[in-house]
Amino acid sequence: MDFPRRMTIQTHAITVVPRYAETDKAGVVHHSVYPVWFEMGRTELLRANGPAYADLEQAGIFFVVAELRIRYRRPAFYDEKLQLETCCSNVTAAKVEHIYKLTRDSDGLILAEGSSVLACVNAGGKVRRVPEFMYPQSDGEKG
Repeated sequence: MDFPRRMTIQTHAITVVPRYAETDKAGVVHHSVYPVWFEMGRTELLRANGPAYADLEQAGIFFVVAELRIRYRRPAFYDEKLQLETCCSNVTAAKVEHIYKLTRDSDGLILAEGSSVLACVNAGGKVRRVPEFMYPQSDGEKG
């Protein structure tokens, strides 16, 4: 896989529609589903920049969740259209940080917010440097 020179898209949104299996008896989305959705958001943000996560794995680049924070503000319900915005907020030598905002599509109400820290590791699980292409494009590189 030819990786892009730099990541040019920092923020990406996906539509999420909660499935019946993701809810409790009252139709409220279970709290354990939000980390799965956050992972979907990260995966699609990466894909919007070119590579898929499978491409990284083939190159021996893996990311593991080192920290996850979620603030549940309001419940999400079965079959309502939601928007999940994922933003790559920081990249350092060994980690990538994201922030998330989940809103109800119909009224824009914020339902949950969160953040994560991913450590970059090799196939053996040892910390490695984040590949250069994963750093955001600087203003001097835009053109």
